[in-house]
Amino acid sequence: MTRRMTPSVSATATKRCAIYTRKSTSTGLDSDFNSLDAQREACLAYIQRQPGWTLVDERYDDGGFTGANTDRPAFQRLMADIDAGKVDVIVVYKVDRLSRSLLDFVKVMERLGTAGASFVSVTQNFSTADAMGRLTMNLLASFAEFERSMIAERTRDKIAASRRKGKWTGGPVPFGYSAKDKKLVVNEVEARVVREAFALFLQHRQMAKVARELNERGLLPRGSSRPSRLGLRWTKDSIARVLRSPLYAGLMMYGDELHPGEQPRIIDDATYRQATRILEGAGRELRFTGLNPDYVLRGLLRCAGCGHAMCPGSTSKNGKTYRFYRCSTRDKHGKDACSARPLPARALEELVAERITAATADVKLVQHIERSLRARIEAQRASLAAIRADLPGRVASASAAASKLADELGKLDGRARELARAKLRVEADRLVAAERQLAETERDLADLEVADAEATWMLGALRDFANVWALMTPENRGRLLRALVASVRVNDATGEVEIELVNFSADARAEGAAA
Repeated sequence: MTRRMTPSVSATATKRCAIYTRKSTSTGLDSDFNSLDAQREACLAYIQRQPGWTLVDERYDDGGFTGANTDRPAFQRLMADIDAGKVDVIVVYKVDRLSRSLLDFVKVMERLGTAGASFVSVTQNFSTADAMGRLTMNLLASFAEFERSMIAERTRDKIAASRRKGKWTGGPVPFGYSAKDKKLVVNEVEARVVREAFALFLQHRQMAKVARELNERGLLPRGSSRPSRLGLRWTKDSIARVLRSPLYAGLMMYGDELHPGEQPRIIDDATYRQATRILEGAGRELRFTGLNPDYVLRGLLRCAGCGHAMCPGSTSKNGKTYRFYRCSTRDKHGKDACSARPLPARALEELVAERITAATADVKLVQHIERSLRARIEAQRASLAAIRADLPGRVASASAAASKLADELGKLDGRARELARAKLRVEADRLVAAERQLAETERDLADLEVADAEATWMLGALRDFANVWALMTPENRGRLLRALVASVRVNDATGEVEIELVNFSADARAEGAAA
């Protein structure tokens, strides 16, 4: 004879039970009897069959929330009540109502164990009150996470297949279109702006000019109604996104693949191809170069006119590339926002190197820099060493207090047990915080050794800057400048270049004028 096993929860003890229900979508929640009601009814019937079990008054229902994470309002309320000792047993219809993530599930189980609570699944007929139930729970959670991964994989495959068929798969609606019945349809008001942007670009071949003219004519981006606000206007970057989008030519992109799209085209093939050829060739248009190591002043240059950063750029002519640093304000918003002109990169970099070479010829300056660096590093090392010396004692104290409270917890009941549990949580938090700070301190000390080595390298370079600079790679030139220089401010109108060193006194400042 096969005997049906029931959860190993004491039949005589009074257990305060909370029913938790969840539904992934909000569909059908407004009906008189929905999925949450069905789950709750099954759980309530189960509780009524258990001697000494009572249902708490509070309801914990999450309708329209995924099980992929625990960021659910009702679930968070439930766990807070568990921590507060208001609930002894969580009752659910199925395990995956609680969580589909194994990691989240394990964390929840640990939290229940700390609070002395348990968990029951009514349709799968087991609880976490015994070892076999906990093992089975972990296995089921593993399968739940596997199911979620398979759903995610199928979703990705579905999106890829839809894109290859030219279907729009959701997300922000592109400018020029509206969404209707999960498809893109032409928004004629915005489409007129898109066509005008392409026409202006074919005429001027400069994205900044296109942005400026559209703004002046009041043909603003979506949601813009106040032309006076710079952030609500077209910029060079936003115009570039429009010009480079194949959507407007009736194409759909997936990765590097282009496929005929279901959406109506806004511009014709000839216009799109012509704009693309201009963009690929760049003509006289400056190109942003990102983290190209050849630009050794990257991140250091400031425009004296507007105070904003100067970004790397380049242009090609007759097969030759010319490097520039250009004001980012002008680059995005045109010359009306800032009149500063692009500056030749090589000449500016050489000027900065010359000024630093001249400054480092002063032995006293180099000695001052060395003393300042060493003093700063030693002060940081002493501070971190003091913190590290204190932390093991704090960890040991918190650990001992937590262990003592954990031992006492089983001997207490009622109000005394609740107070001891609250103290245990405080000590556990204190222990975690101390252990975390200890790990962070060890990491900071390791980082300080790297900083010490970097300082040694930099000081060695400063003692013979001219010769070392000539032999350095662009990467190391940039590395040295960013370690030594706080900022380089360039005044296009006067030709003045001001170089400010990092964390040093006023006598460690080199100022010069561009020839």
